[in-house]
Amino acid sequence: MEEVIYHHQEQTWHLSAQRAIFWKEEQALIVSDLHLGKSAHFRKSGIAVPANIGQDDLFRLQRLITIYNPSQIIIVGDMFHSEENNEVPYFKLWRQQFAHISFRLVKGNHDILPAAVYHSMNVEVYEDLCIRDIHFVHEPCADNTAGYTFSGHLHPGILVAGAGRQHLRLPCFYFGRNCSILPAFGRFTGLAMLRPEEDEAVFVIAENSVLKVN
Repeated sequence: MEEVIYHHQEQTWHLSAQRAIFWKEEQALIVSDLHLGKSAHFRKSGIAVPANIGQDDLFRLQRLITIYNPSQIIIVGDMFHSEENNEVPYFKLWRQQFAHISFRLVKGNHDILPAAVYHSMNVEVYEDLCIRDIHFVHEPCADNTAGYTFSGHLHPGILVAGAGRQHLRLPCFYFGRNCSILPAFGRFTGLAMLRPEEDEAVFVIAENSVLKVN
């Protein structure tokens, strides 16, 4: 199925196969690790990669906005990959069609653009963000002192066994005791394999489906 509705921390989370979460109570679309401009960064270094990866990711985000009609978008870090490049003016143009939606960025380790650039894109920037006792930080929490936390950074994945001793590495949503880790929204990203405990919920993304695996 294209999405799974998961009730957790007394809230309703729509887990989309497009690597995003819609938080019903806050009308918030949540994504992490877009890494816009990453392909341009690699091409500048002489590495041949496709040119329109970032534009394709923004088109996917545009489709999600159309589906869920959020009042705000929360980006849990690494919105842009590195220094300013031609993806920034493209995002500014793309952003204009959603001027009524708040874009809130929780800074990640790759978010190094000057504050004036984020301001010019109409993006609010936070070191961390707390809504309804749910905390948003880029790097996964080490303990539960801050309450329940949503994070990104790791680009989480899980190894799923298939037929004939085959194994697939798939991106996933991870819900631990104290912290949830979001999959990377950007397609031009790798995976960090997780080993969840039995009482932790994991939802894998397999093409256009979201499936609970434990």
